[in-house]
Amino acid sequence: MGTNRSTDTHNLIVGYVLWIFGFMGCHRFYFGRPVSGVIWFLTLGLLGVGWLIDLFLMPFLERTASRSFTSGPYSYDIAWVLLTFLGIFGAHRIYAGKWVTGIIYFFTGGLFVVGFLYDLCTFNRQIDELNRGYRPR
Repeated sequence: MGTNRSTDTHNLIVGYVLWIFGFMGCHRFYFGRPVSGVIWFLTLGLLGVGWLIDLFLMPFLERTASRSFTSGPYSYDIAWVLLTFLGIFGAHRIYAGKWVTGIIYFFTGGLFVVGFLYDLCTFNRQIDELNRGYRPR
């Protein structure tokens, strides 16, 4: 059984919910675009202009992300909602089975926010690796 790349890894509705916070780059990180996510984060969505353009680019971002990542037992949608809204408390890490770092994040505010920013850039890859390595019993 090979990797299961399908079109159900990322959800357009979740993308639009995160787009509301898009001036911080949340939707860009969710759709696997960490470089532009950092740019949006540092420039407030290119001063709002890029954020508005993304309203129309969202279906394209969703399609490319769904082709790039592996579906499996770990939901990208749940993981990213937890990361976006409870990330500094480590909820997303606990969801991904990384209990020790989840507890560390809880007591250190996302490892003093640096760990939280690291996860914004790498969490799709982390979930992808978990899904690819998952072996049902």
